[in-house]
Amino acid sequence: MLLTKRKPATVGEILIQEFLTPLNLTQSALGEAMGVPRKHVNELCNQRRSVTAATALILARVVGNSPDFWLNIQRRTDLWNALHSPAERQRIDRAKPLIDAA
Repeated sequence: MLLTKRKPATVGEILIQEFLTPLNLTQSALGEAMGVPRKHVNELCNQRRSVTAATALILARVVGNSPDFWLNIQRRTDLWNALHSPAERQRIDRAKPLIDAA
């Protein structure tokens, strides 16, 4: 795993910068295309909702890319957040490799 100090782009940032703004779409229009409420899109854009497998499949179909694209963005964000959260980092550092635990 590549560790960087720079926070990766989130799903919301990608949605806004790469799709909504260039295509001149509103969150409502994207929600309609996805078959979800505008609130769902708004929560994705504002990092209050994570991408699930189902959402990744829907986004991929709507914008014409792969579900892996969306899931990888979410995974990178989740990993970065866990590594940079003091509470999570403490839990991670407490874990012992099985070879050392035996």
